[in-house]
Amino acid sequence: MLDVRRIRADFPILQQRVNGRRLVYLDNAATTQKPRQVIEALVRFYETSNANIHRGIHTLAVRATEQYEDSRRRVARFIGAAGPEEVVFTRNATEAINLVARAWGDEAVGEGDEIVLSTMEHHSNIVPWQLLARRKGATLRYVGLTADGRLDLDDLRGAIGARTKLVAVTQMSNVLGTIVPVGDIAEMAHRAGALLLVDGAQSVPHLPVNVGELGADFLAFSAHKMLGPTGVGVLWARRELLDSMPPFLGGGDMISVVRPEGSSWADVPHKFEAGTPNIADVVAFGAAIEYLEGVGMRNVRRHEEELTALALERLARVPGLRVFGPMAAGERGGVVSFAMEAAHPHDVATIADGYGVAIRAGHHCAQLLMRALGVPATSRASFSIYNDTEDIEALVEALEGVIRVFGEGHERAAVR
Repeated sequence: MLDVRRIRADFPILQQRVNGRRLVYLDNAATTQKPRQVIEALVRFYETSNANIHRGIHTLAVRATEQYEDSRRRVARFIGAAGPEEVVFTRNATEAINLVARAWGDEAVGEGDEIVLSTMEHHSNIVPWQLLARRKGATLRYVGLTADGRLDLDDLRGAIGARTKLVAVTQMSNVLGTIVPVGDIAEMAHRAGALLLVDGAQSVPHLPVNVGELGADFLAFSAHKMLGPTGVGVLWARRELLDSMPPFLGGGDMISVVRPEGSSWADVPHKFEAGTPNIADVVAFGAAIEYLEGVGMRNVRRHEEELTALALERLARVPGLRVFGPMAAGERGGVVSFAMEAAHPHDVATIADGYGVAIRAGHHCAQLLMRALGVPATSRASFSIYNDTEDIEALVEALEGVIRVFGEGHERAAVR
């Protein structure tokens, strides 16, 4: 069991009251809060080490470079990469996926080739491939879901064929919480000669992830969803793929030699990090990784699985409430999306805020999934290491408040 009270004390923002109540932050799938250790690392960098990296020999420049590259090494170790050169810093997971679509996709995908996606993907793992398909004359094939919100593996087998160049899937749905069997998908993709890109924006912050065991060729995730600052993302890829890919952006720091007739590129990963990067936030991201390592990712997963099981049990008793996704906590992450017959998701979130409970409402950048579920939007509660059982009870109390305002609706909890 995690000592949630001690962990919560590390997060200054959680000490406040909202609308006269203790803040219950359940919007972690959108972004997590930051511990004092991360905030202090950011401030300390600006107070003691601020300089541009890789291009100076004075003390501050060397110190800043060492701290930036130390964060890269921490990330590589955290995900089990073969080395730090496989870790590329971007602005976010969205940019990491776009980098692959441009630097790899424009070279590897041609007219008539196919890219396989699922209907549960975040728009960040759909729109870049739509743009690539339009540029190259390729075809997108979408894989559906089972009735209980799992990826339909039979449908996937049928979708992967001789023209498949890439399979792009999430490891954990940001709406359903579904944990996708990436290893099985990697085997299917590689058997067909295709590559696998995994959107790890939801999984890397909450599950033990080792790229050496994952089977993926590309992995994208963001710092801000794992206690780190905004404005930092990560692309991991196998070294031979990065070596073969042309630069995504051109400019300073990504070159080896520049001549009038052309240029040559720096070694990876610097080839993909043109210009001055988000140095301070990358350094602070290293502190976030250190914090998670101190907690232990297996402990993170165990804690959030217990919270999810409790949430599913308690929400099933709320009249007129429908939960989406697998009903076994072991098959999903700490994300629970639901709809209430009594009220629109936006009204649910507004009333919950009056109880000090922060949840998200909308399509969650997953409009294809919303259509598949037959709803325009859902309410979503999502958990992190600083949440506890009292937070689940506060959520239920807020939903009971929704019923008092709008009524129960027509049916008792219909769970799917």
